[in-house]
Amino acid sequence: MTSLDGRVALVTGASRGIGAAIAVAMAEAGASLVVTSRSTADTPGRLPGTLDETVAAIEAHGAAVLAVPADLTDLNDREGIVSAATDRFGRVDILVNNAAVTYFTPGAQLSRARAALMFEVQVMAPLHLSQLVMPEMKRRGAGWILNISSGEAKDPEIPPSRFNAKGTTTVYGMCKSALERLTSGLAAEGFNHGVSVTALRPGGLVATPGVVFHGVMTPDDPGAEDPRLMAQAAVRLCSSPVELYSGGVYESTDLAGTLAATTRESRE
Repeated sequence: MTSLDGRVALVTGASRGIGAAIAVAMAEAGASLVVTSRSTADTPGRLPGTLDETVAAIEAHGAAVLAVPADLTDLNDREGIVSAATDRFGRVDILVNNAAVTYFTPGAQLSRARAALMFEVQVMAPLHLSQLVMPEMKRRGAGWILNISSGEAKDPEIPPSRFNAKGTTTVYGMCKSALERLTSGLAAEGFNHGVSVTALRPGGLVATPGVVFHGVMTPDDPGAEDPRLMAQAAVRLCSSPVELYSGGVYESTDLAGTLAATTRESRE
């Protein structure tokens, strides 16, 4: 695995699913971790997985870790995450914007409050956190920002498939599309300063607790993508020089290497 020795990574939405997998993979690669979410052992959410469990998995790899429970809709909490990271480790080398709140309701029926919440967590929070860490990354001449996107950012075909005709991912896709445009814009701003900004999509559906909760797929779905693919791809993107990947939107199965190849072969 590519080395992240000596680097400090901040991962949002790290209590479960893809975020937890990325945090643990980065710890395994040698990084120190700052992990944040709303779900801790003391404040369990309705979905499986807590920040405390992620911390335990990171510590099992011998990595230093700081857990910062936070609500990403709160500007003060967002500032507090970066402040706590800087107080503990002195800097943030890697920012992974993974946290998401999603309602699978047709766009024409979704309430404005829920749409605003989705956009705040999935677009405005990544923008704000990037604003908080990017100036220091530029000053040091190195940094990595990774935004976790989705295939739903792509435009649906018209006439639509039976799935897209329902419109249940319309606003989710809108948020991810905006996140990808944020990626390319920040990449242009950071390129000449050594700051790499990329977006990463799963190559398929990952059976995260959230996806399972919404009934999109079952935990044992044979077609589910292993979250370790996203984790391996994330480590690769966040350890590579700016000129190699910055500004791009990538899929896990194109970057994750051996595990991805093995997964494809097993399905064939």
